[in-house]
Amino acid sequence: QVQLVESGGGLVQAGGSLRLSCAASGNILAINSMGWFRQAPGKQRELVGSSTSGDITKFADSVKGRFTIYRDNTKDTMYLQMNSLNPEDTAVYYCNANLWTTQSRGWSTYWGQGTQVTVSS
Repeated sequence: QVQLVESGGGLVQAGGSLRLSCAASGNILAINSMGWFRQAPGKQRELVGSSTSGDITKFADSVKGRFTIYRDNTKDTMYLQMNSLNPEDTAVYYCNANLWTTQSRGWSTYWGQGTQVTVSS
């Protein structure tokens, strides 16, 4: 069974940092793009940033210069380094990945269960 598992969320003061992890496991043959999304209470889920298989990254304007994405392909893991956090970054953070698995007949998108990030002022 293919899974994406996020970890690293928690409570942090404004100005602080957190690093989220997203580990893919299961019968994965290849990983294409991976991304981080977030959803704050009462708001729609939004893209935070993404990374292609060639490590090309892009970010939402609201996090540019503060957040970084990097991948460890030996561990099928993606990280989101978040610096200079502010209360507006409070949300549940989800990772997704475009995977080719032994069960799929092509690329399929998978989602993690989410991890809560709370930034206090």
